[in-house]
Amino acid sequence: MTQLDASRPIPDVLIFNLSESHKGYRINKLCDSLTSAANRLAYQADEEAYLAAHGLTEAEKSMVRARDWAGLNAAGGNIYYLLKLGFVTGHGLYRMGAQMRGESFDAFLGSRNAKGAR
Repeated sequence: MTQLDASRPIPDVLIFNLSESHKGYRINKLCDSLTSAANRLAYQADEEAYLAAHGLTEAEKSMVRARDWAGLNAAGGNIYYLLKLGFVTGHGLYRMGAQMRGESFDAFLGSRNAKGAR
């Protein structure tokens, strides 16, 4: 299989590569920690303390607080890790997708193939 030429990026597509991984390390590390039930409870009990314990920058903390999924993704957050944070904060994949596309949840659902999918 031939790898795409990185010097010719696909318009409007963010490729999660090593550079993005380094950029989003703190965000992804925080999200990955939410795999543990004890950590999910700790996060929900005191979000600010949890963010501080994971060394996020103020900009990263602000994006987490705002549930700015597009911003977190642009800051190097991998969607598979961001899903862990989304579920802990009550934002499933479709709610995250709607926010990232700038649509209402209902408008986003209307664009899905599965009728009534949540």
